[in-house]
Amino acid sequence: MKKYKAVIFDWDGTLMNSEKRIVSSIQHAAKACGFPVLSHDESKQIIGLSLENAILGLYPDADQHQVVAMAEAYTQFFLEECSVEMEAFDGAEALLFNLSQSGAKLAIATGKSRKGLDRVLSECGFGVYFDMTRTPVESASKPDPLMLAQILEAFGLSEHEAVMIGDTTFDMEMAQNIGMDRVALSHGVHQMEVLSPYNPVAELNSLQELNAWLLQRV
Repeated sequence: MKKYKAVIFDWDGTLMNSEKRIVSSIQHAAKACGFPVLSHDESKQIIGLSLENAILGLYPDADQHQVVAMAEAYTQFFLEECSVEMEAFDGAEALLFNLSQSGAKLAIATGKSRKGLDRVLSECGFGVYFDMTRTPVESASKPDPLMLAQILEAFGLSEHEAVMIGDTTFDMEMAQNIGMDRVALSHGVHQMEVLSPYNPVAELNSLQELNAWLLQRV
């Protein structure tokens, strides 16, 4: 059985159940900036990308000024005004604790901003479990594999010694682009039917299933 020295997690939709808050914030920003408000299902498809890429994914005709304005409206609403609660998926902290006890290196590769990630890690207390985190602010948006390359370089590991855990095609494609094993979770944003074509080494439905799978492999 293959053993991994590092486990790299996506954040939104993988460890944190934040879909409703993200979509609410996207819809608020669209309305505030005069864009058509898309449905929940349409809006959630871009979760995982950097904010700028997400906005352009939904509104490809937006110019740079409009992208900046919408990004500012989104960030303000998400961090300061939105009343939609978000919480970690069941089993998230137990999984991270068990992995930290195993000696494996833990990292996050997320589409969130640095400000947003640091804030939520502080609020939920999960920051203590991670050896390194990467956001598009100091890297590149998924599916570009630069975040993974930076993490591997910092850990002194090859792509074959780490595994990426995610819930979107962006996570799967990013790992595939660098030749890293990937695990697909069905409890997040994208359905397993669109994740499966990226040939994940495991297709799992919960963090409890992931816990059992990973602890045999670190």
